[in-house]
This record gives sequence, structure tokens and C-alpha cells, in this order.
Amino acid sequence: MYRVPSRRRNDVEPERLNLIPILDAVFIFIFFLLMSANFVKVYEINSNIPILSNVPVPKVIKKPLNLTLEIFNNRIDVLTGIPSRKAKSISKDGSGEYDLERLHNYLITLKGRYLYERTVILEPKVDLDYEKIIGVMDAIRMFRTTDQGFYYKDKKTGADVRVENLFDDIVFGNIKS
Repeated sequence: MYRVPSRRRNDVEPERLNLIPILDAVFIFIFFLLMSANFVKVYEINSNIPILSNVPVPKVIKKPLNLTLEIFNNRIDVLTGIPSRKAKSISKDGSGEYDLERLHNYLITLKGRYLYERTVILEPKVDLDYEKIIGVMDAIRMFRTTDQGFYYKDKKTGADVRVENLFDDIVFGNIKS
């Protein structure tokens, strides 16, 4: 009679690893990572770069504002018109910072004359800190709640529409590194 070899008879199934405790630990670890993470808020301020084109410039009946801000170490020059001419020079205040309040107030008077204009060209002539550029951009982009309101007639409905932004279409003329 044929006998089955003993090694075949005593085959023991290998033990399987119990993965449940490991998976529990991984999920708890992921949970604690998510709870302890600092979520960063990223803010974006839209701005444009100049576009070079071979297309001829269209003839405009109304003279454009062509608002340009040249930022120097000690002042900000406000240029308007084509060709550009200096309309105002805003020097630094007593603390050595740019007088953004005077700049903002002057731009409000310009907005009163050019309601439909939205574009401003920033030309830093010196290296500026990020905070200073953002401060200038905030002064020229938005109305404050205490500012005078401006309205224009909607061409379709004829209703008065409030102007929401000061000069919010910002174009950088040149960037210093």
C-alpha cells in the first residue's frame, strides 16, 4: 500500500498578518495630520503685463487717461495723458512711508472725471518690498466705505449704476528684481 509522505500530511497553513491594527494606526495618523495642519490662505491680485502687437492702434475719439504711477525711492509720480505728463507728485509722509492716503484721494478726484477708466500702469523705478507694492495696489484698486460714491448711467437700462472699483486693472510697466 502506498503511504503519503509525512511532510504532505502535516502541511500547516502559514499565519497571515493581521493588518487591521496597522490600518487603524495609519488612519488615526492621517486624521491627526489633517487636524494639525495649518491651511494657508492664498490671495491673488489680478494684474496684466503689456502686450506687444503689430496691429495699428485704433483711433479713439475721447482722449484716454493713460494713468501711470512711477514709484521712486522718495515719491510717487502720477502721470496722465498721451504723451505722459506729470499730474501730481506724492512724496513720503513724516514716517518715511509713501503717503498712500494722499495718493488714494488724488485718484478719487481723477475717477470723478474718468468714470469708465479702470486701467493703471505701475512702473517701479526702484526695488520695492512686496508689502509696499501691495500697499500701493490696495490704495489704487478699491474704494473705501468713507469715499465719495460715483454713478454712471447704464446704456441698456438707463439706471444709475455705482462705480465699484477705483482703478482695478493693474498693468506692470516694468519690474525690477
